[in-house]
Amino acid sequence: MARRGMPPGDRPLGGPNPVDVHVGSRVRLRRTLLGMSQEKLGEAIGLTFQQVQKYERGANRVGASRLFDLSRVLDVPVGFFFDEMPDDVAASSPAQAPGRDQPPPEQELDPMVKRETLELVRAYYKIDEPSVRKRLFEMTKALAAASGAAMVPKPED
Repeated sequence: MARRGMPPGDRPLGGPNPVDVHVGSRVRLRRTLLGMSQEKLGEAIGLTFQQVQKYERGANRVGASRLFDLSRVLDVPVGFFFDEMPDDVAASSPAQAPGRDQPPPEQELDPMVKRETLELVRAYYKIDEPSVRKRLFEMTKALAAASGAAMVPKPED
């Protein structure tokens, strides 16, 4: 039970809210993928690196305006910070009452904000030689086409 004056979901004895921890981990993920230090991120949004550390650990809750600033500096949509959130973490939010509507299955995660995609793109652009990058790009497209063709059932005659 929350104490008077304390917003629901704050956990005075149980540690940080799991949703805040998830959001913080997504901030850290994106900052790291960009090769940005905590200090540089803090400077860009008017914080100290210690405050950035607290956000990344989930010890401090990220407010809406700060989340907006983070999304702009880290060049991701605000929704990125909530992507790939495990169901049990989402359910830990006090606003998640039983019977609340779940997002429809067609709202799949955008592959452009997944960690795997970001790591792949970052590694790709570390290849200095343009001709090597182009060959890798063409090979990847060919593999994707072959994989897609193998997965699509052929019509029966």
